[in-house]
Amino acid sequence: MIVGIPKEIYPRERRVAATPETVAKLIKLGLDVIVQPGAGDNAGYDDGTYVTAGARIAPSAAVLFGSADLVLKVRPPEPAEADALKPGAVLVGFVWPAQNKPLLERLAARKATVLAMDAVPRITRAQRMDALSAMANIAGYRAVLEAANHFDRFLPGQITAAGRAKPAQVLVLGAGVAGLAAIAAARGLGAVVKAFDTRAAVREQVESLGASFVEFDFKEEGEGQGGYAKEMSAAYLAAEQALIAGHAAQSDLVISTALIPGKPAPQLLTADAIKAMRRGSVIVDMAAEQGGNCPLTERDQVVEKFGVTLIGYTDLPSHMARQASDLYAMTVYNLVELLMPKDKGFVLDLDDEVQRGALILKDGALMWPPPARPKPPAPASTTPAAQPTKGTSTAASAPSQPTKKKGIGSRIALAGVVALLAAAGLAGPPELLQHLTVFLLACVVGWHVIWNVAPALHTPLMSVTNAISGIILVGGMVVLSSGTGSGESGFTADALSAIAILLASINVAGGFLVTQRMLRMFRK
Repeated sequence: MIVGIPKEIYPRERRVAATPETVAKLIKLGLDVIVQPGAGDNAGYDDGTYVTAGARIAPSAAVLFGSADLVLKVRPPEPAEADALKPGAVLVGFVWPAQNKPLLERLAARKATVLAMDAVPRITRAQRMDALSAMANIAGYRAVLEAANHFDRFLPGQITAAGRAKPAQVLVLGAGVAGLAAIAAARGLGAVVKAFDTRAAVREQVESLGASFVEFDFKEEGEGQGGYAKEMSAAYLAAEQALIAGHAAQSDLVISTALIPGKPAPQLLTADAIKAMRRGSVIVDMAAEQGGNCPLTERDQVVEKFGVTLIGYTDLPSHMARQASDLYAMTVYNLVELLMPKDKGFVLDLDDEVQRGALILKDGALMWPPPARPKPPAPASTTPAAQPTKGTSTAASAPSQPTKKKGIGSRIALAGVVALLAAAGLAGPPELLQHLTVFLLACVVGWHVIWNVAPALHTPLMSVTNAISGIILVGGMVVLSSGTGSGESGFTADALSAIAILLASINVAGGFLVTQRMLRMFRK
């Protein structure tokens, strides 16, 4: 199978979809790699480095597209590139299917199979293929550098013999991957940072980086699918714009990252808000490619409006082309590796959530959007009672029976505990009643404590319970070996010690088995 690495022809794009390092990895998968002349020049990789890695240099772009079975790109193909694609070829790269329907029609006419790096599901197992996060991280970092480059003062506070310089005030709009990277970079340069996001869930992430979270008390949840923000109501947007305008007026630098998948960027910074900002302030509108978070932003331009510098670059990752290419190429390789099971060649598994999510076209047939992920079933105790319908038995839909059985079982258990304590108090020595009471209370408290622990903490909790069980195991062995088995009380102690050793051994063995099983769930 021939893999083609073309030179990106989109204006201002300097990245490349494969580096010499990933080319060597692709060859180890059994693939034949051809590279267009000059494909990696803008990213710092000349043709010789690709040849050293084992690739061949194609005579021209036409030859590459005409012979490659698998084409790896960064930007969506231009119309000429799509038309030159080999019929039935596989294309991997950023595609943005919601915004490029004419492109999909061209690719469908070539019977192409298309996997979009921007459509890879944002789940734990697909993190190593998350090109969006990798590029957003670079863009957020670079945005702060661009803002600092156009700002005419220090970012950190300084006290010098010539006077005192106050630290710059930075406002970050949107606390996704790009926003968090911007926060970290600005804090690293010594600025005072505030961040705003419609999703209250990101507050802890913002504060963990040393920024303060801007509170917004409006009863509408901003969390959308896949961890993105969702489109909000008009009333929410108006209140949001007023809040942002107040904080922007007090800020020297504003980094705006707010995007909604498949829709124009929300207008967060109005013209009036920019008029109210201090002269010399800088805004980096990272949403410029989707229309911008500010109506005065000009795409790919640096302009000054009302004394405020607006930066509308859409190619921030390309400003760090080598680093961006290294990270992007590795995410592409990880996806290709997933598509190439050992000794099976190129195989597309539609049952794999990652592959199905990224699949846009299959042999020219539209496969996007993927089917929605099934929601996990609700617990039986919280499921509302089904309404009886025609032909449905009332007894079958009644939810009260399990609850009653559970209540009866609890009462029986409580009655048994009371009877056991009464018998111990009447027939046994006072020490037995005391120890039995402590034992039963420990069981009750332990049950409720463990039952209320979040599932995510069960693995470390299992380690703690294993340690406690180990102590019990050793204690029981010490009692048995002490030779106190004479008399009735000694026999009771030996019997209880033997039971403790048996149960603790089972608990330790089961604890290790369950822990290993839970850890294997996260290794796939």
